[in-house]
Amino acid sequence: MKKLFSTVLLYFSVFPFLFGQEKTLSPADYVNPMIGASTSEKAAGVYHGLGKTFPGATTPYGMVQVSPNTITGGDNGSGYSDEHTSIEGFAFTQMSGVGWYGDLGNFLVMPTVGKLRTSAGTAEDPESGYRSAYDKSSERAEAGYYSVRLVEGNIKAEATAAQRSGMLRFTFPEKQRARIQIDLARRVGGTSTLQYVKVVNDNTIEGWMKCTPEGGGWGNGAGKGDYTVYFYAQFSKPLKKFGFWSADIPDDWKRKLEDVTSVRYQKRIADAQILTGINEKQGKHLGFFTEFDTNPGDQVILRSGISFVSIEGARNNLNADIKHWDFDEQRNAARTVWNKSLSKIKIKGGTDQEKRVFYTAMYHTQIDPRIFSDADGKYTGGDGQIHQAKGFTKRTIFSGWDVFRSQMPLQTVINPSLVSDMLNSLITLADEKQEDYLERWEFLNAYSGCMIGSPAVSLMTDAYMKGIRNFNVNRGYQLAVSTVEKNGNGERGFSTQGAGISNTLENAYAEWCVSELARDLNKTGDQQKYLKRSGSYKNIWDAEHSWFRPKKDDGSWEAWPAEGRMKQSYGAMESSPYQQGWFVPHDIDGMIKLMGGREKTLADLTSFFENVPEDMMWNDYYNHANEPVHHVPFLFNRLGTPWLTQKWTRAICSRAYHNAVTGLVGNEDVGQMSAWYVLAASGFHPITPGSSRYELTSPVFNQVDIQLDSAYAKGSEFSIIANGNSLENIYIQSATLNGKPHLKSYIDHKDIMAGGKLILQMGSLPNKAWGIN
Repeated sequence: MKKLFSTVLLYFSVFPFLFGQEKTLSPADYVNPMIGASTSEKAAGVYHGLGKTFPGATTPYGMVQVSPNTITGGDNGSGYSDEHTSIEGFAFTQMSGVGWYGDLGNFLVMPTVGKLRTSAGTAEDPESGYRSAYDKSSERAEAGYYSVRLVEGNIKAEATAAQRSGMLRFTFPEKQRARIQIDLARRVGGTSTLQYVKVVNDNTIEGWMKCTPEGGGWGNGAGKGDYTVYFYAQFSKPLKKFGFWSADIPDDWKRKLEDVTSVRYQKRIADAQILTGINEKQGKHLGFFTEFDTNPGDQVILRSGISFVSIEGARNNLNADIKHWDFDEQRNAARTVWNKSLSKIKIKGGTDQEKRVFYTAMYHTQIDPRIFSDADGKYTGGDGQIHQAKGFTKRTIFSGWDVFRSQMPLQTVINPSLVSDMLNSLITLADEKQEDYLERWEFLNAYSGCMIGSPAVSLMTDAYMKGIRNFNVNRGYQLAVSTVEKNGNGERGFSTQGAGISNTLENAYAEWCVSELARDLNKTGDQQKYLKRSGSYKNIWDAEHSWFRPKKDDGSWEAWPAEGRMKQSYGAMESSPYQQGWFVPHDIDGMIKLMGGREKTLADLTSFFENVPEDMMWNDYYNHANEPVHHVPFLFNRLGTPWLTQKWTRAICSRAYHNAVTGLVGNEDVGQMSAWYVLAASGFHPITPGSSRYELTSPVFNQVDIQLDSAYAKGSEFSIIANGNSLENIYIQSATLNGKPHLKSYIDHKDIMAGGKLILQMGSLPNKAWGIN
């Protein structure tokens, strides 16, 4: 009866029109996890691909992501791409939106029939392994739920998740020998190097998978991904017939991605030994399988907790999350928690498609930084020891170079405790690893060293200046100083390191961040020292060519290319000098002066946008597909032309974001691409994290209600209301803040935290007298 009730409740909530009532959509109803779920170079027109998101089930910032995987390896961190025609299994861990060689994709579960196959096979020849073609028309992805029909065996697969656990339900349509097999060696960017599995009782298995850099993974080993995933999994049907497979991997074989995907390695896996009559096994390439006799329509459910601490932690996590076998009940629970989390921003107005884009963007900003500690607060630290988180939740996956720009500033507004958690996680990690600096791209305790700059210093300064100070400020400041000393421009006043322009500009900004912290902490000497260093961006300005130019180690100029500042990767990280050169967020007036004054800078910036292709895909001008330019549309506010910020942010929201698999013009990058949309579509966005100022712009929606955290805010809600807003009426005519005229094109963080209403009057023509700073 309980299961029947939960099923009826589910269908009533999703399809109320069947019960004679008009459907009122909740935030979760608008989420489309398929947005961005492609890595297709062909669709993107560039090797960077598209969004690289995953479509499977997860919960806000959850440890578990139960998602279909279509590919192992390559520049595809999510393990899935929509254009692939077969699925190799459903993993319990995934990365979201990253480039580089991916990682995770662990504990890969697949329902199969017929002959037992121990290798996944290939996309070109899926029948050679356990992977299966799937019916694309049957694929369904929602917040907290995913389902698809696998063609091989005509099996329906469904996934849902809890915070540290997940559930899979497989429906077998015919009377046959049904099988569930688990590839314990599987890892998106390579392989797990050692595994262990034990049958505990007649419906439970437990074990672990050790993943090291020798097995590829993050950056194909260069990202130093080194972690162990523990699992505690239970089946709804008894384990009457089960076994293991074990591939003999020679000790002298290398195990990076190119090795494990080679023909000889895959043949070794395909020829793995099948073992029965034993209850446990450890090895280099293991799998587990169990077989059931099923009748038509029979369902088999697998539920599993995972942990990065211990098997006991995985068992406790499962018991804390999912104490039942009711799949629909858990699906409802996941949906409920998503509705609560997504409701931190409520919108009114806009089209149905815009709402879907918005709430899916919100959804994508709430995947990382994910929970890394168990339900009891234990976590594995950077020293490999087990620690107890005290006063914070241990979090991981800090894609610093990407997320300091929009994602983490968004969280300071809607989820400030998460920002505090991330800072505590980075600070304690530095101490555990005995490193005297903050990592720029942290992955499961790894100091991966990926990308450039000192983004954790930006994160810390931005949080501190916004009153988020629940971390060891003194230790944090020490680490911030040593971080910019390690990474910064120093006394020399510029950086090279291959991307000299990008490094110099981003380092100068980080040094400004430290000067701001020093000023507030009354460290006068440091404040003056780092403020002076923050001007070092001027040292790479080439007056002859009127733009930034990289220098050699001896201080001489790098040769100026024929393409000039348009040349991609000339002193610039994933960009050109033209694109990177706008990054002087801490000294915009100084930048404008270098560029020849307001009029010349404005003309150049206007051209930068007017040459953008209509579809806003990867290009040589304003390239929204990558992070270096994400602050640039808001520079028009600082140039005294706020109507151009309004014009171009509305254009970007309309042209670069769509309710489609190809709906993101570039990598999602762990929430950054989506966070930009959430902020800009709401009507505000920072130029300079570390300052409490947000630039105002034209909201996509008629009303945006932001729920505030009482632990950090005086008010309970801040609303942005755009009267007369429409596709034509994109320009702000006037504004009031809590009933008083607001004449500025910016607002302070404290104004938002105080609660109240910002009311904008919108029109079809620019009001060039409003917002002139």
